[in-house]
Amino acid sequence: MDPTERRRILEALLLASPEPLTAQRIARIVPELSVRELDGEIEALNAEYEATGRAFRVEEIGGGYQLRTLPELAPWLAELQPAPPLRLSRPALETLAIVAYKQPLTRAEIEHVRGVDVGAVLRSLLERRLVRIAGHREVPGRPILYATTRRFLEVFGLAELGDLPTLREIEELLRERAADAVEEPAALAVADPPDDDGLGLDDDDDEDDVDSFARSH
Repeated sequence: MDPTERRRILEALLLASPEPLTAQRIARIVPELSVRELDGEIEALNAEYEATGRAFRVEEIGGGYQLRTLPELAPWLAELQPAPPLRLSRPALETLAIVAYKQPLTRAEIEHVRGVDVGAVLRSLLERRLVRIAGHREVPGRPILYATTRRFLEVFGLAELGDLPTLREIEELLRERAADAVEEPAALAVADPPDDDGLGLDDDDDEDDVDSFARSH
C-alpha cells in the first residue's frame, strides 16, 4: 500500500471513531500498518497539521489515539456544546482523586481517607463512568473494589495513569494557591459553607469545572 494512502486511511479512522483507537485495533484494521510503525505515522500527521496551521492534532488519550482540537480554540467550541460541560462537586473531585491515586480500593478505605460517607458520591461517579467496579477484595465480606475508567483518562486528557501529577507536584500547587489566597484583600475572603450531604451536586458554588481542574493539574 502506498504510504500516503496508508496515512489517509489512518486519518479517516481517527476522524470517524467516537473514542480513542488503540494501536492494536488500528493494526488489525490496517494490516499494512504495524504497531511499531504507528508512532512514526502519528508524528508525521501532527507535523503536517502544525505546518498547515490545522485546528487539531492527534493525542494519545486513554490508552489510544484520538483527534482533538487545540486547547486555545475551546472558547469557540464551547458555543457548540449541546449540554453543559461535565461538572463535579468538590467532594466528588476529592473522592475521584483518592480512587485515582490509591486504586483499587474499597468504599471503607475511601471513607477512611475522607472521613465522611461516600456512598452518594461513588454512585454519581459510577453513573458518570469515571469510576468502575474492579472486583472484590478477598477478605471476609468480599467488599467491592473501585478503580478509574478509560473515560476518566479521556476527560482529564491522560494517556495513562502514570501521567497523573505526583503528590509532591499537587502539594506545591496547593501551597501556591494558599499563598495567593493570603495576598487577596481580607474583605474578599469568604468561608465556604459546609457541605452537609457530602455530594453537593446541586450547589453551584461548590462545583468545579472538570476541564479547568484538569488544566490546572
